[in-house]
Amino acid sequence: MDIGLAEQAVNVHQDLRGELLAGLQASPKYINAKFFYDERGSALFSEICDLPEYYPTRTEIGILKTHGKSIAAAIGPDCVLFEPGAGNCSKVRHLLSELAPAAYMPLDISGQYLLSAAMELRAEFPGLLVEPLIADFSAEFELPRLGGDGRRVLFYPGSTIGNFMPPVARDFLTRIASLMGSGGGLLIGVDLHKDADILHAAYNDSRGVTARFNRNILHHANQLLDARFAPETFDHVAFYNEDERRIEMHLQSQQDQRVACGDHSLEFVAGERLLTEYSYKYSLDDFSSLAASAGFIPKASWVDEQNWFGVLYYEIA
Repeated sequence: MDIGLAEQAVNVHQDLRGELLAGLQASPKYINAKFFYDERGSALFSEICDLPEYYPTRTEIGILKTHGKSIAAAIGPDCVLFEPGAGNCSKVRHLLSELAPAAYMPLDISGQYLLSAAMELRAEFPGLLVEPLIADFSAEFELPRLGGDGRRVLFYPGSTIGNFMPPVARDFLTRIASLMGSGGGLLIGVDLHKDADILHAAYNDSRGVTARFNRNILHHANQLLDARFAPETFDHVAFYNEDERRIEMHLQSQQDQRVACGDHSLEFVAGERLLTEYSYKYSLDDFSSLAASAGFIPKASWVDEQNWFGVLYYEIA
């Protein structure tokens, strides 16, 4: 890791510590879903994506494979492509050959995981400028100039937008519009509203991988905050809230317990839930209305045969 990337990692780490502690001291307690993705969490999520119950990843990849040429035609060549929360950069691989961007910048808070993925991409696409950035995309910062004067397009797959409550999602999309600038674009994956049984199974898999993934967030908290969470004393709880149209994922304390957290102490009572994720599900019309409120104009959309997932393309006026 060069000096610039090392400084990025230190700054992100310091900011994340403060945010994580603030959530744990709130009432009710919560941890932002981005803290799932340390190195082990990223590996567990890759395992989740291969589970038979977890439809989003394979469905979205199917759309990207089937409609890659159409997606590239809608976006146009020589864009500068940004991908926040890029992880192992697996999905963008299905676009790069068709899209032929001038440059690609993956962003993630999991530094080593990101840098390894960027090195692999450089080997796979030797003519492509790949510049990773260790950053928390939900925080305020300026994107560097990259790849000349190509117009900016943000690739935001995985229905990650669903982790935000709708007002926060609108603010997030508004910031994306500002960062991409006039004429810029947004290619985004959106998980669509569907039968509750399908959703419940996707977040409560029979092998318990999602439960391990959920508890791993406490291992990450231990590392970041010098905390003493015992993850095995928390139960994985995930369910679909039909009224709010969202999956809720929690960790529920099995007992009364006190958790040392650096210079602080956290109290949990038996049955208390720690929120770790919301995942909102949208109709195409509802999401387009949300995007329009942030300044985006719909240009094209692609959905799977079951209407479970959508890949949507918008531009900024």
